[in-house]
Amino acid sequence: MPLGALRPSPLVEQAAERLREQITAGHWPVGTRLPGETTLAKELGVGRSTVREALRALAGAGLVQPRQGAGVFVTATRPVEDWPTRLRRASVTDVYEVRMLVEVQAARLAALRRTDTDIDAMREALAGRRAAADGDDAGFVDADIRLHSTVVAAAHNPVLTDLFEEFAPALRQGLIDLLDLLALRDKDPRTGEESHAALVAAVEAGDAEEAARLASAELEGTLQLLLSPGHAG
Repeated sequence: MPLGALRPSPLVEQAAERLREQITAGHWPVGTRLPGETTLAKELGVGRSTVREALRALAGAGLVQPRQGAGVFVTATRPVEDWPTRLRRASVTDVYEVRMLVEVQAARLAALRRTDTDIDAMREALAGRRAAADGDDAGFVDADIRLHSTVVAAAHNPVLTDLFEEFAPALRQGLIDLLDLLALRDKDPRTGEESHAALVAAVEAGDAEEAARLASAELEGTLQLLLSPGHAG
């Protein structure tokens, strides 16, 4: 199947996309050596430097791999998804299960490592969550996530913090939908107030096991609601 000449711009992106289409369609199976840069450049109607940049982009996506002195070979027919993309594609319950692993350990570490500044941030976030009860579900979920983020930050582990920041956007809409579907805040506008206050208190008191237990119980309760018929996804 001929590649066909490209439109003027942006050439590198177009070249990479055209080559990607050939690979994903199976025109060049895994293990196949791609035609040389000169051949590809002629077929695509671009310069060798453009082809070189396009191949570099495909290598970054995990589709091809250059081998010194041998050429460029196809290594996969589907691009490797980055972490944010995989989170967006995952079900909210799958993401939440992993969030539990992160936050329970974070709560334990937070109780051992929290500083006065961390405690102030948690108290402020708890008050913010309480105040957000008078607003809509989206604002309440945002305030809830901010509170959890202060607990994670108090663990003083940048990897845990980064993981939580990746999870939060993937969870946000699912939690908003949960509140709406089950009308949880119709019954209690500050739903979860006591458990969150207790978690902050345990972290402040330096009780690592109690903080972990409370975080686990609170998150497990939400997970079970997410898994309930009509919501699990």
